[in-house]
Amino acid sequence: MMNSLDIALLYLLAAVLGVVGCRMLKLPPMLGYLVVGVLIGPNALALAQDSGGIRYLAEFGVVFLMFVIGLEFSLPKLRAMKRHVFGLGLSQVALTVLLTTAASLLLALVLPTWWNVSWQIAVALGGVMAMSSTAIVIKLMAERLELESEHGKRVLGILLFQDLAVVPLLVLIPALGAAPENLLPALGWALFKAVVLLGVLLTGGQRLMRWWLTLVARRKSDELFMLNLLLITLGLAWLTEHAGLSLALGAFVAGMLISETEYKHQVETDIRPFHDVLLGLFFITIGMTLDWRLVLDLWPLVLLLLSLSVAFKLALITGLTRAFGASMGVALRTGLYLAQAGEFGLVLLTLAGQNNLVPPQLFNPILASMVLSMLATPFVIMYTNDIVTRVVGSDWLMQSVQMTSIARKAINTDKHVIICGYGRCGQNLARLLEAEHIPYMALDLDPDRVRQAAAAGHSVVYGDAARLQALMAAGLHRASAVVVTYLDTASALKVLHHTHEQAVNVPVVVRTVDDGDLEKLRQAGATEVVPEAIEASLMLASHALALVGVPMRRVIRVVQDQRDARYSLLKGYFHGADDDGADEIEHERLNTVTLPAAGRHVGKTLGSLALEAIGVRVASLRRASGQPARFDDDTVLESGDTLVLSGKAPALALAEDKLLTG
Repeated sequence: MMNSLDIALLYLLAAVLGVVGCRMLKLPPMLGYLVVGVLIGPNALALAQDSGGIRYLAEFGVVFLMFVIGLEFSLPKLRAMKRHVFGLGLSQVALTVLLTTAASLLLALVLPTWWNVSWQIAVALGGVMAMSSTAIVIKLMAERLELESEHGKRVLGILLFQDLAVVPLLVLIPALGAAPENLLPALGWALFKAVVLLGVLLTGGQRLMRWWLTLVARRKSDELFMLNLLLITLGLAWLTEHAGLSLALGAFVAGMLISETEYKHQVETDIRPFHDVLLGLFFITIGMTLDWRLVLDLWPLVLLLLSLSVAFKLALITGLTRAFGASMGVALRTGLYLAQAGEFGLVLLTLAGQNNLVPPQLFNPILASMVLSMLATPFVIMYTNDIVTRVVGSDWLMQSVQMTSIARKAINTDKHVIICGYGRCGQNLARLLEAEHIPYMALDLDPDRVRQAAAAGHSVVYGDAARLQALMAAGLHRASAVVVTYLDTASALKVLHHTHEQAVNVPVVVRTVDDGDLEKLRQAGATEVVPEAIEASLMLASHALALVGVPMRRVIRVVQDQRDARYSLLKGYFHGADDDGADEIEHERLNTVTLPAAGRHVGKTLGSLALEAIGVRVASLRRASGQPARFDDDTVLESGDTLVLSGKAPALALAEDKLLTG
């Protein structure tokens, strides 16, 4: 008989081996958890028996998964992607559920021995089928730098709606398990409870959450903040469970309430270890339920389910994406990326099994087919471009024509500048290069602009600079420099990645909006990063300095000193009401704090505050007399001193609290 320590060590060893194996094979860890769960489970090596306590603990993996999904729920993000989310995503989920329900009932008529399902089971399976793997697809797309591509945006929109659709499905599936005569009352009662509970929590809940988190954060205790997060997450999960709903629904609401506060990113970081470990345990327990002997006995059904489900989702998603205006190449890529089953599908399948909707003789083949589709996904995505090129003739032809056109223009060009993007900024650069008799080759994705500029004699062709083939055709190896003129950090990172791999000695200059992504782009290999907002400030300052009589030589030196120092003096600014966008929390800002007469830090040195440890630096110090003062770590603070602090919003809030309350 294994004791608790034996069981804990076995699960930990299995998890470590599974993750190590997947890392070596470059597969998502989730698949490793599933495989080791099958191996150690009662139906294989029988090293671990199915434990009710372990299974209940593992359910909290789903709780924290839904909490993280709630954290990522952002109204500005949904508005920006509304066509892909509520158009394409909604259509995909709705049609998948409807068509899967119809197909399941039809299959029950054709194969009653293998596939005997009621309409309740068919609806539940429709919800399972609608899900694709967010964990696998997002990871692979991030590695391939495709998140901002045409198909990447559509994939993200569909996955986002799938995540949202999980919430009503978590309410629907348990209700479907009720007796037929009680089904409609059960559905109505579940819906009523969900609407009332969500209405109460979301109405004013966000303000209460922000107030409470601020109160806790001011205690400056990491342990207290972490305990508070666990209390909020598990407390709301407990509330929804006792309301007859699911644990996961309460966790999702908790994440939503925190998502629009300034503590979102800190919360996400703190909760990640619990999320990863418990979710891994959940997938191990799912693997343990798989009876591989039953799967082998029913292998024709497993292969049938695998082939039908993948082909169905591929055809449906490709067709819908095409119907929403995408080219056939983009549509097929979107379908290939989302044809597999998903981790939420596994969650919903397990929930259906717990509510006696899916009998074991169907549960195991369905689970096996889902896991196999997820295992195949990395390999399918790896060869997506080859598949699309072979299947979609127009896509292959268009790419070939583009590359040939680019290569023909660039073939006699040497020591030239490759201009990525030919908008106003790119065209101005081209004019200056021409004035110095420096050749260039511009790549742009606006066909009208390319046609007009080419007709005017400009060296510009249609092509995506973020694609390696386009850069190579433009003569990357022969180029003297690459300049990214558009404001798309994700695409710029692709250009940097390709240039660093293929022509490491070619310098790259990147344009960006401000200094928010400056370090990220420099670390990716950018030789120079030009932040528009800061460079505009420097130009305004240079004109103003010259107009008030500062010698031009000194003006030039001041501007160049700031560039050499990577704009250190210009980092951060005082934010106003019009600067509170969703992305501003990650930008450095300035904040002033005046020390009160009875402040605890009056008489102490500036260095004793250790502000840099929390990500804050002192930009300037002004005495009570109003005069600026030189300062260093040994400067003694006085009553009425005003410190100008620079840092990100959460860090500034902690620093202000530290200075004012100690």
